[in-house]
Amino acid sequence: MSSVLLIDGHPNPESLCSALAARYTQGARSAGANVDVLALRELRFDPVLHLGYRGEQPLEPDLQQAQQRIRAASHVCLVTPLWWGSVPALLKGFFDRTLQRGWAYRYKPNGMPEGLLAGRSARVLLTTDSPGWYLRLVQGSPTERQLVRSTLRFCGLKPVRVTRFGPVHNSQPADRARWLEQAAALGGTDAARCLAAGVRPGAVVQAR
Repeated sequence: MSSVLLIDGHPNPESLCSALAARYTQGARSAGANVDVLALRELRFDPVLHLGYRGEQPLEPDLQQAQQRIRAASHVCLVTPLWWGSVPALLKGFFDRTLQRGWAYRYKPNGMPEGLLAGRSARVLLTTDSPGWYLRLVQGSPTERQLVRSTLRFCGLKPVRVTRFGPVHNSQPADRARWLEQAAALGGTDAARCLAAGVRPGAVVQAR
């Protein structure tokens, strides 16, 4: 059975992100995938990298388990809002602490980075208050730069697909209902894609 790890990066369990995460999970499970849900707000860890990269900061048990759960997954779905062109502090702190050098990536002798989480595909479900054209033309696609290129692909995950939901601030109940159904459909699509490809951790996933 294909293993999907869903990471809910929103600090509020009553958020639209958490509702999207629940529907994506339902869709993936209906398609036959084994879905492991990781709600970051439920973890106990210090999100601050106090020494930067100049010293070692031991991982808390919850972060050690999170690394194991990432390793066990063949597909990762990350659900997050876009705040100030970035992600919530909770999610950023999770990245800082968990995606360690030597575990998620390393540098080759020639100085080029190498992702160590290859063989896993990813999906980002992103909520935003700004329209898509504004994110692209004015903000320079912050999600593509930070999340896709500089984090997920940097660590070896690919392909990485992004689905945006918004604008949220002036959305109507019908909009949110449609987005929830879309999230469920995406869960089913991603699970079916992994199952059809026979994806296993460590295998190479080709973009399609």
